Amino acid sequence: MDNNDILIRLRYALEIKNKEMAEIFKLGGVELSVPEVIKVLTKSSEEEENEDQIKCTNSMLDSFLNGLIISKRGRQEPKPGQSSVDLPSNKIENVNNLLLKKVKIAMSLTTEDMLDIFEHAGIMVTKAELGALLRKEGHKNYKECGDKFARNFLKGLAFKYRE
Repeated sequence: MDNNDILIRLRYALEIKNKEMAEIFKLGGVELSVPEVIKVLTKSSEEEENEDQIKCTNSMLDSFLNGLIISKRGRQEPKPGQSSVDLPSNKIENVNNLLLKKVKIAMSLTTEDMLDIFEHAGIMVTKAELGALLRKEGHKNYKECGDKFARNFLKGLAFKYRE
């Protein structure tokens, strides 16, 4: 599952319009017009390069997820003595873990909500497994989130928000 596919599925699950997508990208620090957003939301085929598609990079996806958090929860002002720290985009290795964390924050989901979302998708996840997926990379209990988990999370999210 590539980043374009993640955006397509997330857009469907949360019923986000193209104009709103452009605004969310802008909040995250990426300037995209509505026609460019449509090109990002074009499904990619692995065999051929498509000139009607813009490839979504890890940093673009990260910016979109940051913009989603800001659009849903508002911009957070740094506390006194605290600098605003963002992950450098070249350090992002597993976007699926990032997706779970940032959607959880943006939608104000509790652990129970996330377990319900996975259950809607037909997959049983324990609290310990979910905790391992949400841990910081490098932590001893960190578990990499595979495409199957991410796909099922987005499927469950669609059930929850499109019912």
